[in-house]
Amino acid sequence: MRKLLKPKREVGIVGYGAYVPRYRIKAEEIGRVWGVSSFPIEEKAVPGLDEDALTIGLEAARNALKRAGIDPKLIRAVWFGSESKPYAVKPTGTVIAEAIGATPDVSTADFEFACKAGTEALQTAIGFVGSEMADYAMAIGADTAQGRPGDHLEFTAGAGGAAFIVGPKSSETVAYFEGSYSYVTDTPDFWRRQHEHYPRHGNRFTGEPAYFHHIINAAKTLMEELGLTVNDFDYAVFHQPNVKFPLTAAKILGIPKEKVLPGLLTGKIGNTYSGATMVGVSAVLDIAKPGDRILWVSFGSGAGSDAFSIVVQDAIEEKRDLAPKVKDYVERKKYIDYALYAKARRKFIL
Repeated sequence: MRKLLKPKREVGIVGYGAYVPRYRIKAEEIGRVWGVSSFPIEEKAVPGLDEDALTIGLEAARNALKRAGIDPKLIRAVWFGSESKPYAVKPTGTVIAEAIGATPDVSTADFEFACKAGTEALQTAIGFVGSEMADYAMAIGADTAQGRPGDHLEFTAGAGGAAFIVGPKSSETVAYFEGSYSYVTDTPDFWRRQHEHYPRHGNRFTGEPAYFHHIINAAKTLMEELGLTVNDFDYAVFHQPNVKFPLTAAKILGIPKEKVLPGLLTGKIGNTYSGATMVGVSAVLDIAKPGDRILWVSFGSGAGSDAFSIVVQDAIEEKRDLAPKVKDYVERKKYIDYALYAKARRKFIL
């Protein structure tokens, strides 16, 4: 049985863009408040009072358009993946589509699948373009991740996002997709019920039966279907709820950590949930050379993984400098204390 997901028409990335909020809080500052002295990351990004998943996604979309260099009216789909969208009913995609000038001849929808909502939207965009229903489609993954005060998620739940515009493979695409694969099961590792402000997690379920099981199986199956090995990849980007998990996944697969570190940003900006691997891949594209192959595996609790293999093309050399790079956003920061953080995240206003 054929497991690989591959469209009939070859599809590539026409433009990509990321965005990370300016504000940061150090893990030790959170630990100071809650009496914790060991931390899974160094610091994380915090959205400002006027920022949310929508504004983050919009900034990323505008950066992707700068690199794509196309008329936004040509984009026939704007799909937004997040678990922290600002409206429970009103779609986020319509606002972004309107703001970038893609309306009214466009399909929009908000996608949900915990932290892999962004890659779920991307896979749909690949199918949309690959089937020739459209020439261009945009997929966005963005979150302002939530963590209950005092919970260990509060140390890692960050904010950020990225957008990818896909189109037919050509000399204008910065990278093309060789194929993708999704591995999904019903695993109760992380959830948030309707009307609950913060998510809950199944502790012992979050590692082996959830993250590692899905990441490893998705990556292995993709490589087997494409006839590739880990040695064929120059970079690897895995979902990064912390720094340890993706490095451990790479070790299990036999991938040197040097191939993972360029796209591993959680230690500096936190886990950006639906944006995590998309921001990581954006960081890799900022430095990759034509011909480099990237293994890209997302993970969403509940649970599932999307795996992609992309190959960088010549157009990356001229397009990467057309918009701010991930490094620019990571290094642009302003530290705040826990009081300002709690105010910005409305921690005690439920």
